[in-house]
Amino acid sequence: MKKTLIVVDMQNDFIDMALGTKEAVAIVPRVKAKIEEYAKNGGEIIYTRDTHAENYLETPEGKKLPVVHCVKGTKGWEIADGLYIDGCKIIDKPNFGWPNWKEETLEEVELIGLCTDICVVSNALIIKAAFPEAEVKVDKTCCAGVTPESHNAALTTMSMCQIDIIGE
Repeated sequence: MKKTLIVVDMQNDFIDMALGTKEAVAIVPRVKAKIEEYAKNGGEIIYTRDTHAENYLETPEGKKLPVVHCVKGTKGWEIADGLYIDGCKIIDKPNFGWPNWKEETLEEVELIGLCTDICVVSNALIIKAAFPEAEVKVDKTCCAGVTPESHNAALTTMSMCQIDIIGE
């Protein structure tokens, strides 16, 4: 069975820049170790990258979250140093969830990254709906939310939708 690790939005703006949190900074070493483990074991690794244009504040999302972030080509948009493995696929997504996961071949999927309560939960639910027979799991120790409370709420939501929550 093909194993796929989806690294959600591990970008500078979500870690320690525009929308960074101490919880996001804290997961970076665990995320790096998980990526290295998948690479060593021959698993597929796909990265998502939140991607906005210069007119972000004029968009529906920008009007609800008026903090410019992840503008294509900026330092904040880049995947954090040391996390990207050359040759792995990157999906530039213009919003929370990537609607085209059905174009991938996903059998056993693990999601990690940021933010648990926005992009991780969105992508996990899209994948579970597109591949109802796939094993979909989220490592809670390699995710962080906007707040610890919203992180936990998202984990509960995913668990209720038959997504396995793993990690100590």
